[in-house]
Amino acid sequence: MDRRVQELKEAVINGEMINRDDAEYLSKADLEEVCKAADEIRQHYMGNDFDMCAVFNMRGGRCSEDCAFCPQSCRASSEINVYETRDPEVVVKDAKKRSNKGIRHYCMVSSGRKMGKQDLKKVCEAVRRITEETDLTVCVSLGLLDDEDLEMLKEAGVKRIHNNLETSRTHFSEICSTHTYDEKIAVLKKAHAHGMEICSCGIIGIADTIEDRIDLAFQERELEPESVPVNMLNPYKGTPMEGQKRVTEEEIRRTMAIFRFILPKSFLRLAAGRLMLEDTGLRCFQSGSNATITGDMLNVKGITMEKDLQAISGMGYELDKLAR
Repeated sequence: MDRRVQELKEAVINGEMINRDDAEYLSKADLEEVCKAADEIRQHYMGNDFDMCAVFNMRGGRCSEDCAFCPQSCRASSEINVYETRDPEVVVKDAKKRSNKGIRHYCMVSSGRKMGKQDLKKVCEAVRRITEETDLTVCVSLGLLDDEDLEMLKEAGVKRIHNNLETSRTHFSEICSTHTYDEKIAVLKKAHAHGMEICSCGIIGIADTIEDRIDLAFQERELEPESVPVNMLNPYKGTPMEGQKRVTEEEIRRTMAIFRFILPKSFLRLAAGRLMLEDTGLRCFQSGSNATITGDMLNVKGITMEKDLQAISGMGYELDKLAR
């Protein structure tokens, strides 16, 4: 047994925060022991509560931003689906299919740097109807929102704002030049100031290191996100990342476990890329993770809602514990 891993686990359970040196030690310690300890931290703070989110693509097409990992970015040549902002009726119809199933959050996502006011009004109309007609809590991922946007969304019923930092501050400039790390952080801080929850983390496998991932986790800890989605890069043809080696199950499990040590009270969400893992990521739910995105995502195929509900319930997790 690794005494230091156990000491760090007990420290976190007792309300202490680990530091950078501690996290780097966990990055080299025995994987199974770190994962087991992370799961005990998850159990201590969050019990068997599991948070599942479904995603709906509000708008698709080429984006003004140059994110190296994204097939919709302005520097990608990937084949993509292009469509204008969806009609609220289409969104509500999809949301109703997910309602009363154990899924708590329904997130509307859009390509682009920012959504214009007229399109935002469509989003708000859909939010109001979903809030009234389903049991789902609505989240949105709509880019670099300003205070007016956030107030509109809050009044419509949005509970949570998503905006990923993607990676460490030092690595971010290597994957995107059209907006900054601080612009993203500003959106998240404003969302909290408006009384909304935040959902934020990033992508692993974007030519990043374990040190970048640790830096990202500590940055997120400063922001106190309620939800922390961890994505795995899908190296799309036509993007600068197309030749990037895919992350392994061991990498994602260790990343999840270290994040649980750093962020013990957040829902740690296994997001895009699950189909690249042999077990579709289920072992991550025994390594500190207690949330996921079900179904397809913006650019990545996911696991069907029915399979997820069955598998996660079978692991002893509770899907409908939180009141709306």
